[in-house]
Amino acid sequence: MKKINVFLATFIALMPLGRPLFLITGASLTASAVVLTSPDKAYADRDFYFFYNRAVTKYNLEDYSGAISDYNRAIKINPKDADAYYNRGSAKYNLEDYSGSISDYSKAIEINTKYADAYYNRGLSQYKLEDYLGSISDFSKAIEINTKYADAYYNRGLAKSFLEDYEGAISDYSKAIEINPNDEMSYINRGISKDSLEDYSGAISDYSKAIDINPNDDISYYNRGISKDNLEDYEGAISDYSKAIEINPNDGDYFLNRGIARELVTDLNGACSDWRSAESFGNADAAIWVRNQC
Repeated sequence: MKKINVFLATFIALMPLGRPLFLITGASLTASAVVLTSPDKAYADRDFYFFYNRAVTKYNLEDYSGAISDYNRAIKINPKDADAYYNRGSAKYNLEDYSGSISDYSKAIEINTKYADAYYNRGLSQYKLEDYLGSISDFSKAIEINTKYADAYYNRGLAKSFLEDYEGAISDYSKAIEINPNDEMSYINRGISKDSLEDYSGAISDYSKAIDINPNDDISYYNRGISKDNLEDYEGAISDYSKAIEINPNDGDYFLNRGIARELVTDLNGACSDWRSAESFGNADAAIWVRNQC
């Protein structure tokens, strides 16, 4: 039987960015937090903290629109509070108003030029708008302020990957790993960048480390299987695809690629079984192969 001449299914996409950091401290109703210089200022401070803290509560209850409304009122009382803009930006981010969040983070930075988290979150928003150069600039600024900012290195690595700067991405993932050696996602994405540079052995090493950290992650097994396929270690690839399927039996790509590897070791019956499974998930290539090969 003639071998199928196809590319393996693509790697699992780069892992999505997490939710932005959110400042929940810095404002309180304690007497020491308010400087009572005049009765008018005392009332203003009291009202500011009331709306600010109520906004924090609403945010934590995922009432982001309600939080924004209260931050609006707090900012009207005190338009120089960087944290209020920062937190309003985070609420807008969670409502996918990325342009609005950028505006608020920018205002927080204008008030406090050393606000590393504001640069970081603005970088997340720019990333969401696919402004990868802008996000890299902001993550770099956050790192300049806080050289141990592991998440900033990680996300800068993601942005560089989308610009196909894989060497730069690897450098950033490596720095994130140096700061946090148990950062599973940095190992996975560093492996993806190494695969993009055809360093399959290096990629396997990274996926293996991710598996050591989290042995129940199907993505790491799947990606390691692809790297083994690229090194023509088809039996090893089959083993990894099988483990990915054991953990997550609902991904058609896992069956598709295991079928390809099985066909390459002349196990056509096993390949057809896998392609039928992939076809059941709606994979058009698998349907063609079942029709022509099985």
